[in-house]
Amino acid sequence: MITEFDFSRGCENEEPAEESSIIRLTDEDGSEVLFDLVDVVEYQGREYMILLPPEEESSQITILEILPRDDGTESYLTVVDDRLLGAVYAVFREKNKDILTFVD
Repeated sequence: MITEFDFSRGCENEEPAEESSIIRLTDEDGSEVLFDLVDVVEYQGREYMILLPPEEESSQITILEILPRDDGTESYLTVVDDRLLGAVYAVFREKNKDILTFVD
């Protein structure tokens, strides 16, 4: 299942431990949320982060569009269009079909 998360301001990456993919994002209300960065995929010239909640047995992913800023940082925007969510998820699934197990 594809879910949405409401992030619209700049977010900072946490300094990861070796081999860690945990990132800390700050939402529009200033609350920090941790995610496991599963992958970054490209679709129609734009990049999208595929995220899971860390240390939880959850199959729900979050997809955020990566928006580069002029100052070299990034902002992340919730993808709300169902067609776009489905297309980005299909790219992620195809890219990782030999590595991950997907359940329909």
